[in-house]
Amino acid sequence: MMWRFEQFADNTALVSEDGSEVSYAALQSESDKLAAAVGSRCLVFMFCRNEKGSLLGYVSFLNNRIVPLMLNAEIDREMLNVLLTSYKPDFLWVPFDMAGKLPEYTSVYSVWGYTLLKTPNNGETELYDELALLLTTSGSTGSPKFVRQSYGNIRANTESIVQYLELGATERSITTMPMSYTYGLSIINSHLWVGASIILSSKTMMQKEFWKQFKYNGATSFGGVPYIYEMLDKLRFYRMDLPKLRTITQAGGKLSLELHKKFAGYAEQTNRRFVVMYGQTEATARMSYLPWEYAVSKAGSIGIVIPGGEFTLTDDNGSIITEGNITGELVYTGKNVTLGYAESVEELNKGDENRGVLHTGDIAKRDSEGFYYIVGRKKRFLKLFGNRVNLDDVERMLQQAGFECACGGIDDRLVIYLTDQEKTSEAKALISAKMGLNPSAFTTIPIKEIPRNESGKVLYSKLEELYG
Repeated sequence: MMWRFEQFADNTALVSEDGSEVSYAALQSESDKLAAAVGSRCLVFMFCRNEKGSLLGYVSFLNNRIVPLMLNAEIDREMLNVLLTSYKPDFLWVPFDMAGKLPEYTSVYSVWGYTLLKTPNNGETELYDELALLLTTSGSTGSPKFVRQSYGNIRANTESIVQYLELGATERSITTMPMSYTYGLSIINSHLWVGASIILSSKTMMQKEFWKQFKYNGATSFGGVPYIYEMLDKLRFYRMDLPKLRTITQAGGKLSLELHKKFAGYAEQTNRRFVVMYGQTEATARMSYLPWEYAVSKAGSIGIVIPGGEFTLTDDNGSIITEGNITGELVYTGKNVTLGYAESVEELNKGDENRGVLHTGDIAKRDSEGFYYIVGRKKRFLKLFGNRVNLDDVERMLQQAGFECACGGIDDRLVIYLTDQEKTSEAKALISAKMGLNPSAFTTIPIKEIPRNESGKVLYSKLEELYG
């Protein structure tokens, strides 16, 4: 069992948008009923929203060794069909309004605005004994590649977060990110671990209703990706009257140095804590944190390794770098390093392939006091508003639709290089619809031809040199 809700029976676990509260005892009771409806350990597709029915499904499945594959409820139907074929789930846990769009499946149980749909599959999927859940690693690109997280991974990372953030039962965190995103999920995991409260909001920070809910329910903390902090800066967050706010956390990509300094300064002046963190889905959630006391003096740093983990830097030959301020690939070792990947139902019986070691693909350096700084990336991915997006997946999606293209860019700016200038709007519309992101996240640049080497590989460095 992941959580022991009985020890917090009378505490408030969830606060809905209408202000209604759910106790830990009630959450436990409904969790048991849902698990009984599923019946036994199997694979369930879970369609996530920041609602109590969604969170109920998550805790019920994890506490009863049922494996959820986490998806955003607004997923494109074409992408969903690919995943249904690849993974063959036994059940779907969906919001009521989504159930009507899936008439081919039978509803067998309903509660709190969600319903359990039975598929024709009959529990024959072979699941590795320690497999706990599956999370996407590529944003919203529809790739069938998922990270396999174990029960031990989640426990280790949750205990670590609770320790370094000093979380307790008086915390009230408000949701700002999807449940299907590893950062948002880690906040839920850690708060449930200590009997704290989670304020569920479907609103964005750009809406007045979010801030009314924030103040009315006495939120003490929130977390955000760089894009959220950019919005907060425009909203003049620093002037807001939020008397209960104690802690703000940031992860999901590198925050600009300017914004880091702004929010660190705000926290210092108002006696609040600003904690920058670094993680990947492949490490369950977190690998490092910058203690709030150093938010100003170490601006730009990802901080120090989390309790129970270890960082090393390696050069191009794989040798460990011991000197300070020398760059190398950041390698993490810890119990929260996940089992590996799966791309189909046949791979859900695989064991631990990583054995506690993760080569992050990020280039970093360590200063003389042991604080780490990310300076670049080896891999072909970037973050769009907190979602990690594999550039190769985006290219593949466009090429399948008939576009000749190549993709590059930086965090929060995906660049699509197209050889057909007349199709730029069409390409942006396609990617925007498929990924569910605002077209402002994409830039299209028309080019005569895509530069390639003699073996036909795209010269991305040349693209960026000419057009970046």
